[in-house]
Amino acid sequence: MSQKQLKEAFISNLNGTSLLEISAGLSLPPLCLLCRGLLLILHYLHHGKPVSSRKYSLLLDFLVLVSPLLFSCTVLSPIIFFIPVILAAFCAGLFLKIYSHRKWEARAPFGQIVKEFQEACLDPKCIPAITVFRVYVNVLTSISILAVDFPQYPRRYAKAETYGTGAMDLGVGAFIFGNALVCPEVRHKPHMAQPRFSSLARQVFSVWPLISLGVGRLLSVKSIEYHEHTSEYGVHWNFFFTLALVRLAASLLLAIIPKHKAWLVALAVAVLYQLLLSTTSLKTFILHGSDGRGSRLGFLDANREGLLSLFGYLAIYLASVQVGLWLLQCRSSVRSWLEALRGLAGAVLGLWVMLQLCQACTEPVSRRLANLPFCTWVLAQCLLLLGFFVLTDLALVFTKLLVRGCSVPCCWELVQPPDSRKKHGMEAAPVGRQDKLSQPCLISAINKNQLLFFLLANVMTGAVNILIDTIHSKAAFTLCILHLYMFFNCLIMYILHARNIVLKFW
Repeated sequence: MSQKQLKEAFISNLNGTSLLEISAGLSLPPLCLLCRGLLLILHYLHHGKPVSSRKYSLLLDFLVLVSPLLFSCTVLSPIIFFIPVILAAFCAGLFLKIYSHRKWEARAPFGQIVKEFQEACLDPKCIPAITVFRVYVNVLTSISILAVDFPQYPRRYAKAETYGTGAMDLGVGAFIFGNALVCPEVRHKPHMAQPRFSSLARQVFSVWPLISLGVGRLLSVKSIEYHEHTSEYGVHWNFFFTLALVRLAASLLLAIIPKHKAWLVALAVAVLYQLLLSTTSLKTFILHGSDGRGSRLGFLDANREGLLSLFGYLAIYLASVQVGLWLLQCRSSVRSWLEALRGLAGAVLGLWVMLQLCQACTEPVSRRLANLPFCTWVLAQCLLLLGFFVLTDLALVFTKLLVRGCSVPCCWELVQPPDSRKKHGMEAAPVGRQDKLSQPCLISAINKNQLLFFLLANVMTGAVNILIDTIHSKAAFTLCILHLYMFFNCLIMYILHARNIVLKFW
């Protein structure tokens, strides 16, 4: 076999992993975020100022936010269920250290702190959990697209061939979910509403970078004979085309129907598509081609997975728009976000029950088909991760109440209630905002240039695969390459962020 055939066989005919293992893995990013926040608060407690050095801030962010994920999906994957326990114990130790080392004048009874926490007001202009969710989906995807070509990345985490739940299968749906959370239809305020079709042309224009990237990827892959998994999207199709077409289709539908009914359309699309898969020969065509032997004759036949899975991804996108609209409802207090967290927990539980019913009545989860169980699974896991991030933010808000004046980048800003300001003679500005302006942050850096980050990761993945025999790499060499790859990618984003450069021209 040629090197190309070896690499294609290495990522083909896989069956995924368990739902429990993926859920355990999803707890790692929030725990890393919590750990980083507690370390910054502890630093402020000891030094009276935030970490102002860009060099040390980048190093801390990379070592705490990115490096544990690299280890957990490679050499530490056999103990993946113990890693969250270890991280949680470390975070608990940091919290106890912060609680016991508070300044004497800032100390208050624990009950009073809990009461202040529940009554605390938050900056309603931003929801950090959405930003962190989108950034971490990008980071995890960037890690996986290169790590999957190394033997240290478990085959069960890679994309399943037909049925199954691999970690990379979830990444595809999570990308759609994250894009929908911040789409124009979600971000537009009611009082700024425009005629329904007035912004459609703008949406059409806004997807040209994705189409251009899709064409560029297609030409580059074919020209250098780069290894590819044909049954993933087809011969000519790729995920950039899927992102562009789903966004266009969703914009068209949302120009016709009310936004608050998006979940109904999502349910209708997913159920009707599943009925077609279950009652017609559509599923056989997607899995085996028009001749039943995996033919790739004609554009539709050659790209059947990519084209027909658009229905499932469209359902995920529309459902995610509904989630985004719900998240952006005006909530300015901790108490209201605790109620929202209960709502997220109820939604996750309901989707898990629905997933079990769907798999029992129809078929297992299939990213290749983008069937109803796949849509349900993606939404359940994404809401679970989003809920974890909200919980992490609330935990950091509580800790910041213990250490007055500290600030954590990409975390909620505490705004003192009017009565509290008058009582303590404080200003109306959010606590820690002045520190935040001068405090560097890797998450903010990646968030500013997310598409560039993803594009750079794809280019570097191709370069590494061309230059290195990844399949026969040793563990130490693999970890070194993955760390260099991710650090270089993060460093570029960090430099652009430091110079306030946003490479967006559409």
